Amino acid sequence: MAWLQLKIETAKADTDRIEEALELVGAGAIMMEDAADQPLFEPPLGTTPLWDATRIVALFTIDSDMDAILEFLNEHLEGGLPSTHRVEILEDQVWERAWMDHYHPMCFGERLWVVPSWTPPPQPNAINLLLDPGLAFGTGTHATTALCMEWLDGLDLEGKIVVDYGCGSGILAIAALLLGAKHAYCVDLDPQALLASKDNAARNHVADKMTVCFPDAMPVIKAEIVVANILAGPLAELAPVLASLCNTNGDLAISGIIDSQVEDLKIAYAPWFTLDQLKTKDVNWCRLSGKRLNTAA
Repeated sequence: MAWLQLKIETAKADTDRIEEALELVGAGAIMMEDAADQPLFEPPLGTTPLWDATRIVALFTIDSDMDAILEFLNEHLEGGLPSTHRVEILEDQVWERAWMDHYHPMCFGERLWVVPSWTPPPQPNAINLLLDPGLAFGTGTHATTALCMEWLDGLDLEGKIVVDYGCGSGILAIAALLLGAKHAYCVDLDPQALLASKDNAARNHVADKMTVCFPDAMPVIKAEIVVANILAGPLAELAPVLASLCNTNGDLAISGIIDSQVEDLKIAYAPWFTLDQLKTKDVNWCRLSGKRLNTAA
């Protein structure tokens, strides 16, 4: 089936109102793209960051009256429809298929594969995590997610309790369970992340071993493994929270940081953890890991 594709280049501040107008006019799907090759860091909990120059891509069925759609948008958007818009025909593609073709099986460490739910596992006898990322962040393609996956693959997780704080799609918690963990707690501020985590856990037959909750509903527990893949600012604020969830001599990994932020985070976690293992990927993305100290703090 062919589609009509409307592309609008705009400033980040204008994306919400344009997206709302596109929904009103009946867009079948709406996606945001980078219009200026600007990298984005791993988002903080509960946020959806956008590029300063954003390209909005909206799909309409091939029989849509695009003249009427453009007229509606021009009338209902303050200042009119940006002049940087264009209409294209997307030939013989299903929208989901076009997105799915960009996502392929990936190997992390020695044992673990992340495999799209629509793709046969390249190594059927490996530990294969079937993932349908949906709307939540965390597919394994980002360097910081990969760093955390590799860290988990290198641990002895048999019978351990794991906390994945800022779980996104649940990929880290599910990986831990498939690698032998007894139970995993997925924590996030974003309801969509919690829903995606539940769905992906069910797909991997580990839903009965996973607790999914908002931060304020997190039970009082002590875990042997705590992992948080967020950003430096939230990670610094969460240091006492993550410490309260981790057993003495338990393992911690934090990621979503760049090399210039490492020393500040070591200081923030020093009262509770020894963070002396630094692993980098894709130039300057970092993961810090270490052990929970035997402190009363």
